[in-house]
Amino acid sequence: MFKNLLKITAVGALALTLTACSNEKKEENKVASVPTKTVIKVGATPVPHAEILEVIKPLLKEKGYELQIVEFTDYVTPNIAVDEGELDANFFQHEPYLNEFNANKNTSLVKTVNVHLEPMGIYSRKITAINELADNAVIAVPNDPTNESRALDILAKQGLLTFKDVPFKTALDIVENPKNITIKELDAPQLPRVLEEVDAAVINTNYALPAGLNPLNDAIVLESKDSPYANIVVVKKGNEDKDYIKALDEAITSETVKNFIQEKYKGAIIEAF
Repeated sequence: MFKNLLKITAVGALALTLTACSNEKKEENKVASVPTKTVIKVGATPVPHAEILEVIKPLLKEKGYELQIVEFTDYVTPNIAVDEGELDANFFQHEPYLNEFNANKNTSLVKTVNVHLEPMGIYSRKITAINELADNAVIAVPNDPTNESRALDILAKQGLLTFKDVPFKTALDIVENPKNITIKELDAPQLPRVLEEVDAAVINTNYALPAGLNPLNDAIVLESKDSPYANIVVVKKGNEDKDYIKALDEAITSETVKNFIQEKYKGAIIEAF
């Protein structure tokens, strides 16, 4: 009788142990299914980058992530913030700019996905067609290396200037200048504000739109759609395969974003995925 009681007690204890282990495994599985990182901080310039990021907040929330958007108005700070770990990612630049930034600043940043193309355009308050540009005209361009070179490429394609064969063009690389054009190099955010002071300016779309300039309607010349300057998501090297970055990439290249870009920007911005 006593032996049977011991057997029953032992079996009961074993059953309790197995049940406890089973419950522990279930709890472990529950914990494993919840993202360990729940907040994704992404730096962006206001238009259109922050606007596009706002669209994916609900998509990320469904996956257990809160998206925090940190807005910047320059092209340097958001890269430094990602490299130093203050931000998880940023969304404001194209790959040629990223490569030049890494080389000059000794940062370790990498692209994850292409999102959209913002065609750069030539704008003017004084002329309505590029063939109206007068001799000795002043044209303002962005002063960062990649965007200045990109702007000068647009002018070259219009037959206004020719350049030395160099990776990044500047005004110092002009070979032929039949109209004696003066190139005025300025910080990119300033360009819309100087339109009254110059004959024309080559402006990035993300600065044209907040100034009330629609690339399709207001640009007298618009960059070709086959431009290599797609805007990208950027992270610190080594983080590109993290679950939260994969979730971010999936959301920002979704049909939801594609439809938003097409409906919101009417061709002024083009999806690149």
